[in-house]
Amino acid sequence: MRTIVRIVGWLLVLAAIGLLVLDLLDLYRTGGFEPMAAGQLWYTTHVASLNLMQAVVQRYLHPAIWDPAATWVLTQPACAVLAVPGLLLLWLARPPRARPRQPLFKEY
Repeated sequence: MRTIVRIVGWLLVLAAIGLLVLDLLDLYRTGGFEPMAAGQLWYTTHVASLNLMQAVVQRYLHPAIWDPAATWVLTQPACAVLAVPGLLLLWLARPPRARPRQPLFKEY
């Protein structure tokens, strides 16, 4: 299970790095830094799922979840929106630290 979580974390981090590279290439081309918003990325990738998610959240959960919370996340840079959960998953699935062995008996 820990391996799957780490793989998903690395995929999210790599996607965030790729989006950051695209944003930096756009900076080089246009001369102005305007990172792609998460909502813009989702809209260009699959607009129907974005509309469906909005309808489901507003209808079955609560309209206040979509309007201030989800719209704020969707206006943030896509590289940050992917990097934060990716790094969180990598941190949660980190390998356990090796503990130093305790002697069986104390030496005096």
